[in-house]
Amino acid sequence: MTRKIRAAAAIALVGATALLAAGCSAGSNASSDGGKVSMTFWHNSTTGPGKAFWDQTVKDFEAKNPNVTIKIQAIQNEDLDGKLQTALNSGSAPDIFMQRGGGKMAAMVNAGQVMDISDAIGSNAKSQISKGSFKAFELNGKTWAMPTNVDPEGIWYSKDLFAKAGIDGTPTTMDELNADITKLKDAGIAPVAVGAKDAWPAAHWYYNFALRACPASVLTKTAQDLKFTNSCWKQAGQDTKAFFDTKPFNDGFLTTSAQQGAGSSAGLIANHKAAMELMGAWDPGVISSLTPDGKPLSDLGFFPFPEVSGGKGAPGSMMGAVGGLSCSAKAPKPACTDFLNFVTQKSVQENYYKAFNSIPANQSAQSVVTEPYLKTVLKAYNDAPFVSNYLDTLYGQNVGNALNTSVVNLLAGKGSVSDIVSTVNQAAAKG
Repeated sequence: MTRKIRAAAAIALVGATALLAAGCSAGSNASSDGGKVSMTFWHNSTTGPGKAFWDQTVKDFEAKNPNVTIKIQAIQNEDLDGKLQTALNSGSAPDIFMQRGGGKMAAMVNAGQVMDISDAIGSNAKSQISKGSFKAFELNGKTWAMPTNVDPEGIWYSKDLFAKAGIDGTPTTMDELNADITKLKDAGIAPVAVGAKDAWPAAHWYYNFALRACPASVLTKTAQDLKFTNSCWKQAGQDTKAFFDTKPFNDGFLTTSAQQGAGSSAGLIANHKAAMELMGAWDPGVISSLTPDGKPLSDLGFFPFPEVSGGKGAPGSMMGAVGGLSCSAKAPKPACTDFLNFVTQKSVQENYYKAFNSIPANQSAQSVVTEPYLKTVLKAYNDAPFVSNYLDTLYGQNVGNALNTSVVNLLAGKGSVSDIVSTVNQAAAKG
C-alpha cells in the first residue's frame, strides 16, 4: 500500500505508496557473466500507464547500459509486501524493491537485508531531491533508499456529485463532513468509498483520527517504544467508531477491494458511484485507470482530513509517505544503484508524473504538475506543521497488521475500541 512528505521543503516522518518496485538478488536470479549483469524488477503497476512507464523506463535504462538486463515482473499491490518479506527472509530478495521507511525499513536494516546507498547517490539526486525526502530513508547515519515520489494523504472527491447533493465548498471539520455525508445520502449518493477487503484503507481512517487526537510527540515516541499507553490512542478509536456508526460507506464495503477493477473503492470514484475516498496522492492515477475512457477524472478534487474538536494534534497535520526504491544487500553494484539514480532524472520523473498522476520527488520535475487537485495537495503538505508516516509502516509490519485488522473488526462489528489498543500492544510485545 502502496503507503509524509514535504515536496518543496523538509519532510519529517514518511513512508507509503502506490509506487512499488523490486528486483531479484544476487543470491537468486541476479547474475553477472563477462561483465554483463542480469536483474529482476518487481513493481505493482499491473495494467495501464503505470505498467507502460516501467516497461519504457527499463528499456531506456538498458539502452544506456547495454551490459545490464532487467527482467520485469508486475505484482498486485496488495500481494507485494507479503511476497517481498518472504523473499527477504528466505535469502532470495529482489535486487530492487519499494521502500516504505519507518519500522519496516528498520527491520530490514537490522536484519542486514538492504544496501547502504549513501556513497552511491548521484549529484543529480542530491541537488534535485530535498534533504527532507532523504531523511525518510535515513537510519544510523546512512541512507537506505532513493526517494521517487511524494504521496500525502487526504480525501478525494467528485465535484459533480458534491454539486448534485447541494454541497458548496469542502468540509474543514468533522461536523461539516458529517453534514455533507447526510446531504449525499439524501441525494441517493454513496458518500464514502472504502476498500475494507484490503484492511489498510479502512485502517487509514483510524490513522487520521489518531493524527488529530495525538500530539506529534506521542506518535514519534510510540515509534521508538511501541507502547500505545497514551489515552489519545483510545480517543482516536472512539472518534473512529463514532464516524463508522454514521454508516458513511458504500454498500458491500467489507468485500470491496481498494484498487482492482470498477467495483473497487477507486473504481467507485472513477465511475461516480461514490463521492469520496480517503487515500494517498497516488489515487488520481489509480482512478484515471478505472474511468470509462481511461482518462483522468475531470471533476476530481481534494481536501485535507478535517479537524476534530478537542484533539491534541497540531491542526493541519497530515498523513503521507515518500515512495522510494531500495537495493537488496546482495544486489549487484553499481548496476542496482545506477538504476535508482536513473529513475530520479528530471525526464524520467516527469514521465512518472504523467503515468501515475502523482507528485515526483525531483523538485525540478514538479513544475509539470498542473492539476488543481495536486496543487491543493502540495499546498496542504507545505503548510502542514507535522507529517506522519502511515502507522502500519511507522510501527512495523507486526504492529501494522494487527492495527489494520483490529480496525476492520471494529468496522465489521466484531471488535471494540479497547480491542484496537490491546491488540496492538500485544503485537508490539511479541516483537
